Formats: sequence, C-alpha cells, structure tokens
Amino acid sequence: MLHVVGVAGTFGPLHIGHEVLLRKAFEVGEKVLVALTTEAMLQRKELKEKIPPYDTRKEHLERFLKAEGFEGRYEIIPLDDPYGVAITLEEQEGIVTSEDTRKGAEKINKIRKERGMKPLKIFTIKLVSARDGKPISSTRMRKSEIDSEGNLKD
Repeated sequence: MLHVVGVAGTFGPLHIGHEVLLRKAFEVGEKVLVALTTEAMLQRKELKEKIPPYDTRKEHLERFLKAEGFEGRYEIIPLDDPYGVAITLEEQEGIVTSEDTRKGAEKINKIRKERGMKPLKIFTIKLVSARDGKPISSTRMRKSEIDSEGNLKD
C-alpha cells in the first residue's frame, strides 16, 4: 500500500463509477487526496449549469467517504488546474484514474519527470457500464439519460 495517492474529478453528480474509483484509491493508499474541481475548471464541461456548486459536491463526497468508513484517511482539496498538487507534491506516490482519464496521469508523470520528481504509480479502473452497456458518466446523468446507478430514464 502506498502512503499518499491522489484521485481527481468533478464528482457532479456522484455516481457508482465514482464510487468504484474512490474505493480503489483507498484500497491502494493509506491517505487519499481527493482533488475536487472548482468552478474555474468547469467552463468546458457539457451542461455545466447543471453541475452542483463546489460546496454541494464536497458535501456529497464527504457523506460517501464517511459512510464507507474512510474518515481520517482523506483530504478534499480544490482543483483549479488540470494537474493540481500531483505535479508539486513529492509525498504523493500514486494516482487513481479511469480508462478515460489515464492520459492525464501520464502527462502528470511527464511533468514530474521534467521536474526531477519520481513518477506516480498509476492505477486505472475500467469504466462502469450503465444498463445500456455505455459508460456511466455525470454528463449522461445531467442529460437525464441515466440515474446514479446506471438505470435508464424514460
């Protein structure tokens, strides 16, 4: 188990794919830095007006993490740029991504290497599928295609 790992996202709204991602982070790391995107990072998101405010998303994350028994093992930090503390924090040893965000972690490692830092161990989870076989995503939820469990909406 690594001492410090990171995971990042908008988590808005939170869904079972996020839950799998977060559980993996706590499986591989003693302490987890959860980088939560701020409003500044949402400008290019589809249906951004339907994304809950930062404080609401943070509250939902904390509720989930406490319910899972992860209290005392995480810190939720604001993410104002694509890389956050992952390119500056020497203590961070790993990063947990989904298949569609792995390239970002590889870019982080490239930057860390350029800065003379150790690369992060990358842990990648498979995307969780909705009932229709397509990946569950917050964007699909904002479009009212699916609910947080991946069930199709009428």
